[in-house]
Amino acid sequence: MDDRPLGSYTALMGVFGALFGGLLVLTRGRLPERFGAGDLVLGGIATHKISRLLAKDKVTQPLRAPFTKDPEEAGPSEVSEEPAGSGPRLVIGELLSCPYCLGMWVGSGLLYGLALAPRVTRFVASVFTVHTLADFLQIAYSKGQDTL
Repeated sequence: MDDRPLGSYTALMGVFGALFGGLLVLTRGRLPERFGAGDLVLGGIATHKISRLLAKDKVTQPLRAPFTKDPEEAGPSEVSEEPAGSGPRLVIGELLSCPYCLGMWVGSGLLYGLALAPRVTRFVASVFTVHTLADFLQIAYSKGQDTL
């Protein structure tokens, strides 16, 4: 028997599609012809960090707690959690505990932000990009200390 919550997956895809499509309609004529490479790199790195922060960070556990269970240590200041429940609760838990899954939502939001409020969005994306670079340096430093 197939017990996957296909209806809940469909509903979640519908929410994303309605938000994405609705914003396309509302922003028609205000979207740029293209984004520059710098904005795409900035947005990509910020999307990575925001998605991991939402899906894995210890501090954001309260946001995921109604939809996840069994947190386990999973790296520097990160946890790995299992989706909890069934139906919509399970599907939301899968989304919130998966940085890859959240990436589409976060990346879309950042691109709309770059189109509609570029100055503020670049600042926010820069904060998360700097945070990402600092994380990589912290990990490299720790690895370097381990070899001494």
